Amino acid sequence: MVALGKSGKLHRRELVKAVLEDRGDMLVIAGLGAPAWDITAVGDRPENLPLWGGMGGAAMIGLGLALAQPSRKVLVITGDGEMLMGVGALATIAVQRPANLSILVQDNEHYGETGMQETATKHGVDLVAMAKGAGFARTLLVTRPEEVPGLRAAIHAGGGPLFALAKIDETSLPLVLPPREGAFLQARMREAVMGPAAHLA
Repeated sequence: MVALGKSGKLHRRELVKAVLEDRGDMLVIAGLGAPAWDITAVGDRPENLPLWGGMGGAAMIGLGLALAQPSRKVLVITGDGEMLMGVGALATIAVQRPANLSILVQDNEHYGETGMQETATKHGVDLVAMAKGAGFARTLLVTRPEEVPGLRAAIHAGGGPLFALAKIDETSLPLVLPPREGAFLQARMREAVMGPAAHLA
């Protein structure tokens, strides 16, 4: 079972490990900062695309990938700060309705990469309600360890789009850095999706 951090909220890295267990060929986009470190801590692989920049873009990159690869499950793991910056993406995703796309927001109510300033979710802004208002038929709020298996099952089942938000502990964890070169990360995912001759396309 996923442990709780010092704040009594979910331990974010254990949450990511639980969600990605037995992921198969799922493609994973991680927003910059903690989500990128967390998917790498679970295990770096070509089907991961950790973002080093482009704050606010993770959900839209996930949408593009889900539309281009409808037979593959696509999971976006991002933070509350980045989702707030790209909140308009929720409307576009809800209208497109990609059945293979899930979004998981790790909400620690802080901007973890720039000094732990409080985000709007610390002051009552409800991203789950925003997703519902945008048109997501499937949403989840996860706050307790016993809810994590249901979250994992919903992500792996498909039938999206799914918007899920997990309240996580804000404690900083040791960095586990993915490769830094964006062109390399893009190329290896493309090859994982399209095969070894993808670079010739």
